[in-house]
Amino acid sequence: MNMLDDEDDQSFHATREGYSHLSDVERDAVERMGSTMGIHAVSVMLEALNRDAQHATIAKFIQNELDAEREKVALHHQQGSQQAELLREQGAQQFELLRQQQAAAGGSMHSRRPETLKIDISKYRGVEEDSLLIWFVELDDAIKRVASTTGICKLHLPSQIWQDVPRLGHWGSSCTTHMRLGR
Repeated sequence: MNMLDDEDDQSFHATREGYSHLSDVERDAVERMGSTMGIHAVSVMLEALNRDAQHATIAKFIQNELDAEREKVALHHQQGSQQAELLREQGAQQFELLRQQQAAAGGSMHSRRPETLKIDISKYRGVEEDSLLIWFVELDDAIKRVASTTGICKLHLPSQIWQDVPRLGHWGSSCTTHMRLGR
């Protein structure tokens, strides 16, 4: 009763008639055993065993395959965890370096005091012949001239100017102004 049929293409299959007690999973395992150990060795081994021993041998082979796959998965998981930890460390180092660079750049920018520019315009007196709109247009033109030459526009206006001016509508400038109100 030969369990394995040799074929010309060097593959073999467990015969269903001779070994009907083996499941499809066990037959597939016998084929994998043959490709690992050799067709002849598997055939001789299984012929020498009774049915229970055949089931036990095949089960042991399947268990060994599963254990080998688990080891591969565990190894891949361990390598993936190590790579993830390495990436986390590199990211933390890059973040810290960036933070230090920003602190150094920010520190150098804040350490020097911006220059204050005096704009030569007539003082708004708040009398009828002195229109507030004309004064703001004159101020806006001066800001535009400064912005076009320097690219930066900072305006320092004393607070008494704003005390004399009633509710103002929206007025704009072509540049961003930072108004610092003095005391």
